[in-house]
Amino acid sequence: MFSGIVEEAATVVKRVAEQGNLHLTMKCSFVKELKIDQSVAHNGVCLTVVDLTDETFTVTAIKETLERSNLGFLQVGDKVNLERSMLINGRLDGHIVQGHVDQTAVCTQVDEVGGSWRYTFEYAFDKALARQGYMTVEKGSVCVNGVSLTVCNSKDNSFQTAIIPYTYECTNFHQIKSGTVVNLEFDIIGKYICKLNQYA
Repeated sequence: MFSGIVEEAATVVKRVAEQGNLHLTMKCSFVKELKIDQSVAHNGVCLTVVDLTDETFTVTAIKETLERSNLGFLQVGDKVNLERSMLINGRLDGHIVQGHVDQTAVCTQVDEVGGSWRYTFEYAFDKALARQGYMTVEKGSVCVNGVSLTVCNSKDNSFQTAIIPYTYECTNFHQIKSGTVVNLEFDIIGKYICKLNQYA
């Protein structure tokens, strides 16, 4: 379980494809606090630490994860948003995030607005999935590349969100431009409400 509050944007230092899997090795400041078998969200995708060195850690993304997320596009030198799982005694500063990416979206526009940034994202709309909560709502929560954000200008297949300077600098949002593929996780509470309504 995560909150969508990114701890650090780590750097990819190695990628190794093995059959349908992809092994990603990253460098981050808290690598010495990690342990094998620990869950860490990578651009919003929950992955398990499988190897550690003094300076790096490695995770493995399987075929389904690569098909549903943007992890397969990562190259050496790219930044990845990291978040360790929530502490049970901590504050929920973002929103409830599972680390289960639903689908990808494409950034179609980035606008600087008086010191902040406004991003527009478009995603493939499926009416059946929308009935199950795979959608955004105005002023609701959405997780983009592992970052908990507030939705504005919500439409069937697109939405906008605003980023403050701190988030812009401390996550990989400063690398997102028109055409960049990002990961989306829709609000789990909305999914449950939609499911319950089917039986009402």
